[in-house]
Amino acid sequence: MGERFLLDTSAVIKYLNETLTDKGDLFMDMIVDDESIISVISRIELLSWNPDDPNDLKVYETFIEGSEIKNITEEIILKTIKIRKQTKVKLADAIIAATAIVYDLTLIADNDRDFKKVKDLKYINPNKITKEFIKHIIKQKKPNQKKG
Repeated sequence: MGERFLLDTSAVIKYLNETLTDKGDLFMDMIVDDESIISVISRIELLSWNPDDPNDLKVYETFIEGSEIKNITEEIILKTIKIRKQTKVKLADAIIAATAIVYDLTLIADNDRDFKKVKDLKYINPNKITKEFIKHIIKQKKPNQKKG
């Protein structure tokens, strides 16, 4: 199996609102088409939104229903404590980072300021995706296919 990803709340919101770069949007399409994994924190943050149009919330609810939710475990709690002591990032971000590390997932978010501080965190900002990186992901998804 290729690289797996944890989607941060910010990435999900920008993806669903179509405010990512074209390359970021393509990258997110490839990830979400394969599997969508979010933290329970992202679930809480997404469902806490109170839009003027209730149909907007339905989009978030549908996304969450199609996602695998990673709950908080004792291992995530201990990793979160370590991250908070080392970096002073906000609690929610520390839990999300810890979740990615514990489950060996690459975190997709656009919070460079905080997440780049976290040691051992594999992190990608979808707004900074390159054409070469997208080609790399496509190759990972199709490792056994040969050019005809």
